[in-house]
Amino acid sequence: MTLHEPRGWRLYRLGQLFDERKEKVSDKDFPPLSVTMNGIVPQLETAAKSDDGDNRKLVKTGDYVINSRSDRKGSGGVSDYDGSVSLISIVLKPKGVHPSFAHHLLRSRAFQEEFYRWGHGIVADLWTTRYADMKNIRLFLPDLPTQKAIADFLDRETARIDQLIEKKQRFLSIADEHWSATLNHIIFPQSPDWEHLPREWRKVRLKYLTDPKRPIMYGIVLPGPNMEDGPMIVKGGDVKPGRLHPARLCRTTVEIESAYARSRLKSGDLVISIRGGIGDVEIVPPEIHGANLTQDAARIAPRDGVDHEWLRFALLSSAVFHPLEARSLGAAVRGINIFDLKRVFVPTPPEDLQRKIAGRLKQQEAKRSQLRSKVELHTNRLREFRSALITAAVTGQIDVATWGRRGEADRRLDEIQKDMTAGLSVATAPA
Repeated sequence: MTLHEPRGWRLYRLGQLFDERKEKVSDKDFPPLSVTMNGIVPQLETAAKSDDGDNRKLVKTGDYVINSRSDRKGSGGVSDYDGSVSLISIVLKPKGVHPSFAHHLLRSRAFQEEFYRWGHGIVADLWTTRYADMKNIRLFLPDLPTQKAIADFLDRETARIDQLIEKKQRFLSIADEHWSATLNHIIFPQSPDWEHLPREWRKVRLKYLTDPKRPIMYGIVLPGPNMEDGPMIVKGGDVKPGRLHPARLCRTTVEIESAYARSRLKSGDLVISIRGGIGDVEIVPPEIHGANLTQDAARIAPRDGVDHEWLRFALLSSAVFHPLEARSLGAAVRGINIFDLKRVFVPTPPEDLQRKIAGRLKQQEAKRSQLRSKVELHTNRLREFRSALITAAVTGQIDVATWGRRGEADRRLDEIQKDMTAGLSVATAPA
């Protein structure tokens, strides 16, 4: 950690403040816990199941647990539970340090950088820090009453910031729900009444809206390792705004790609993610004309008389997508079957109306994207302020009592909120 000595603080090695807890236990006696960026929680349902149930580390309430491979992510915290964790976790028993202060200190950006610096490994994802090394990390600490005052200040202020972040996330969720309802209403005005479509609209299976010479299909099953040169390939995870670009895509060998010439993409085609995170749809830009696909994405080539922008919005609407999503549930890996994709029904208006609908939805999507970007920008500013505030407090860069009296945290948060309000007024202004 960057060492400067705040007045009245003393220099310690981490080993003077914590003992390592090494007792091994069974998860039958001590319930498994998960070490997350939000702290120590009962084992998550999404956690990978392991066979180490009889060979885990004991955790007692008040212990600090940190993932030895957490690099700069800050996975760790003081446990509110008795339980057990994987052997790759480091369990620390505080001594002479206030547990709440330790929680903020060891999750601070300054400590995480130092924790990473004392680690060993080849690449970041395989980086490991051992207690034998981390116990030599040096840091300044105040007396226990000051530690408690700092911890109380941070508990209070971070809770306020977290509430603001949660409000931003709820705002985005509501905006997404509104967009989904708007999209569905415009794409399928009589949803879900297929028997009473607007005049001149038709109920058409997707395969009849595509070029018969270029049917719906996925691509390369085993693309091999990423090549520096070679044909571009689109994976399911690439089907996101801004991702279909030569600089963002992986590449395979000419030999592998040439066996899948039938699944090559053309500018204006649609690609849809069909495995894992399913349902995202993007239009192929001219920059990646000629690229290919993996088995996680499928090509949809609109036929003459079908507007590709309208068809993208149609596939994103719940009226069209939900039948596909329903069929994917229950599988070991969520996926859309090509047979089902070809046969899904699409409420299809005449071509001139397709273009009008697409134009209207493009304007609304652009506003939604701008709004989301503004909210995410200010959410990130809140997270950055939260991180900086914790680091400044636990390293003595600020006097929390003075900050409280001056209302510095309020002033900083008001500035962020003011900037956000101004940004949102621009993003939501009529075109």
